[in-house]
Amino acid sequence: MLPRNRWFVVCALVYALAGGALGLAWLAAPGALPALAPRAHAHLMLVGFVGMMVFGIGLHILPRFTGHPLFSERMADAQFAFANLGLLLMVAGWLAGLALPATVGGALVWAAFLMFAINAVATVRPWARRG
Repeated sequence: MLPRNRWFVVCALVYALAGGALGLAWLAAPGALPALAPRAHAHLMLVGFVGMMVFGIGLHILPRFTGHPLFSERMADAQFAFANLGLLLMVAGWLAGLALPATVGGALVWAAFLMFAINAVATVRPWARRG
């Protein structure tokens, strides 16, 4: 497994732990956390844990299932940076009550999902000219 794909899996587990801790803190003392803490928890779990796990495993297995290399390793590297930076900005923005970082973070996360979609489709497409 490539180090980037391994890091996607590691980040997924870190986000699951962070999201779970935030969820427990909100349940224990809901008034002590910002109003958008449940939104931050949900995104840590869904984008952070589920999304990063899908990215890491998907980027590893799709080339093996097709027998062809990943369409763009550079795009996958950029996707890793966009997804992680975007999620951290989104969560920090929500917890701090700042709309701009949350919005910029959301745009970065969306771009990361778009990059994954492009890379996945271009890797598995049957009409590709293979060398």
